[in-house]
Amino acid sequence: MSPKKSRMAEKLARIVSGNYRPQDFIIADAKDGDMGGGADAIGLEERPLDGLGNVQMAAPMKYYRDAMKEMVDSDLIDIMLMSLSSAEALVLEGIFENSNIIPAVRLNDATDIWGYRGASYKEKPSVAFNTAKIESALKYSKLGLYSITFYNDLDKDLQNLNAYTQFRDSISGTEMDHFLEVFNPAFAINTGDVDIGTYINDSIVRCLAGLERLERPLFLKIQYNGARAMAELAEFDPTNLVVGILGGGAGTTRDTFELIEQASRFGARVALFGRKIYKAEDSLEIVKLMRHIVEDDLSAKEGVKLYHQNLVKKSILPNRSLEADLEITDQVLLAEAK
Repeated sequence: MSPKKSRMAEKLARIVSGNYRPQDFIIADAKDGDMGGGADAIGLEERPLDGLGNVQMAAPMKYYRDAMKEMVDSDLIDIMLMSLSSAEALVLEGIFENSNIIPAVRLNDATDIWGYRGASYKEKPSVAFNTAKIESALKYSKLGLYSITFYNDLDKDLQNLNAYTQFRDSISGTEMDHFLEVFNPAFAINTGDVDIGTYINDSIVRCLAGLERLERPLFLKIQYNGARAMAELAEFDPTNLVVGILGGGAGTTRDTFELIEQASRFGARVALFGRKIYKAEDSLEIVKLMRHIVEDDLSAKEGVKLYHQNLVKKSILPNRSLEADLEITDQVLLAEAK
């Protein structure tokens, strides 16, 4: 299946033509956590082990892939982002046949996503690395994610930019399209009197300015750095630069709904959420309400209340009280919260 013939592609075409409607907002379920978190990304559970009683171990990968299948079957999303091994398993199983949802593959796993148990790689600047091979990924997907982080460090940024150039060379002449993930550094960097959002925006624009259309990413996946930074980037070159947001940590349900409401209000047209979907009590219900917030102007606060009402109807025990789940824990969201 090619992105050029997908529902995602139809939405992107309307977005870049200036004919965007809230129904064109693109949602991706990011279930590529095993590329960075290893077995720990699936979650931990207690289960009996002969001679040791109940012990805590990583949940089987089947749980993760069953959640992917359920989400694809729901048709609530537009993209399912996976590791290559998961894409192979699900595509060969026929999960995406006759589906409107595009399978996508993480095509690089730079060291700043290596966050598994006992690992300390995130404390250091990322080093470019990729496990997946393009020729292998193309058997199962025509859309891939490439990730880069900028540190305001000449040597490190040159190395990472050169790796991105090599990546674009590797997909040139193939059917592979890509979208670009740009992380904030995981630790404080020196940007003088300029805030991190401004630095990231300029880094992205400078990085992409020398690329012709065929080389450019279909859209971005970036951290939400507040209303001004989001609006600045989204309004800069909307026919060439479609901005999407990443979800980050699971947070509260209010965090999830505030993030998609604020980001879409200030120009984001794509949301790519991983833990905010997978760690929710009801992943399908979370995504349904994300769509209502973007498409029907449902407030984030009302979305949380409706989410809890629906959990009660389904006899699902919430992780938090309604009062606790209405709290905003992500500080960047507080300024524009309604």
